Amino acid sequence: MWNWCGNNKDRRIRSAAVGLAFVGGLILLAADFADTRREMDGLLYRNGHGAGSRIEELDVQLAGEQGRIPVEIELSEQRYSQEEIQGVFDRVIGQMEKKILGQNESLDRVEKDMNLLTEFPGEPVRIAWELDRYDVMNVRGEIQKDSLAEEGTLVGLRAVLTYREDEAQQALYQCTVCVYPEKMGQEEENILRIKEEIQAQEKKSRTQKSMRLPARLLEREAVYYRKMDSRGVVLVVMAALAGILFYALEIQNRGKEQEQKKQQMILDYPEVVDKMTLFLGAGMTVKRAWRKVVEDYVCHKEVWGERYVYEEMRRTCHEMESGITEAESYERFGRRCGVQIYIRLGALLSQNLRKGNRGLTELLRLESVQAFEERKARAKRLGEEAGTRLLLPMFLMLAVVLVIVIVPAFLSVQV
Repeated sequence: MWNWCGNNKDRRIRSAAVGLAFVGGLILLAADFADTRREMDGLLYRNGHGAGSRIEELDVQLAGEQGRIPVEIELSEQRYSQEEIQGVFDRVIGQMEKKILGQNESLDRVEKDMNLLTEFPGEPVRIAWELDRYDVMNVRGEIQKDSLAEEGTLVGLRAVLTYREDEAQQALYQCTVCVYPEKMGQEEENILRIKEEIQAQEKKSRTQKSMRLPARLLEREAVYYRKMDSRGVVLVVMAALAGILFYALEIQNRGKEQEQKKQQMILDYPEVVDKMTLFLGAGMTVKRAWRKVVEDYVCHKEVWGERYVYEEMRRTCHEMESGITEAESYERFGRRCGVQIYIRLGALLSQNLRKGNRGLTELLRLESVQAFEERKARAKRLGEEAGTRLLLPMFLMLAVVLVIVIVPAFLSVQV
């Protein structure tokens, strides 16, 4: 009865999702069809400044004619007026110095490459550069360090600004920069001097089979070390990470295995209690009933496969044969299982051995009924969870359907 209700619930959810997708598609198709049939008011709106032109597809119907004539029109972007173009040039020229400096602080002292723009961000302007000293700097703003003088070199820059939509509209920007060799820090200067001293030693010993490194550098004693190969460090780090990941994976697998073991033992609990109740009701002692359950499992193990709770019961039989008391063996069984219901079962059997077996069969019968009820409730809960998991793929299918319907509709609309 429960499975039938659960299946009906899933069916209703899937039907609702498919119906929603179908209705949404019909609405979008109807809106698109209505938009294509709507008569225009005779106005076409251009794209804004810098947004570029676009193609408009129209159907034209002439008076007295039945059919429509398809027409494609290229609609250019909105252009600036003459006053607005001048305003654009003024804005660009006003910000030019800040943009082209790059990492330099001022035009009076340029030590690093400049940023000679060919286009200005956010403005419809192209920029072409001309320099009077190409041996010092190229048109990209890169400094030619071999041609620099310590006292600085003056370089004149000239930029021609052209309005992108009308090349006849131009403006001129000019400036002069003083280019200096880049100052080196103390550390960089020491590196350069050390390199020069070692290189000088290398030139002296080129006729020899080996080269002896200078014992003193920068007028101080020097000790040399080979640079460690970074690949070795990378391999060590990767090996350590791999070990950590494998260890974490092993812990995760153990956790999954323990959880599977726990779930299997909970699933087998009603059957174990029912068998114990049946054998005790037939007049067997607790120990004899326990052994009978284990013997039945051993006979059918090839068919059933390994079941954790029966293996623990089998171990309990071996403990009783080795001299451990029956009551203690049952308690140890419950602790090994680590599940509350088996701890309760072990305690129940142990207590009844001390107090006598009167009423044990009835207690186990009640425990069996309760265990089966819990098993049915658990099966119902798992079924509901399975139905909930189906919602995600259903919504994904709905999203795919909506994309299939909406994307063509939007592509057919010209903004």
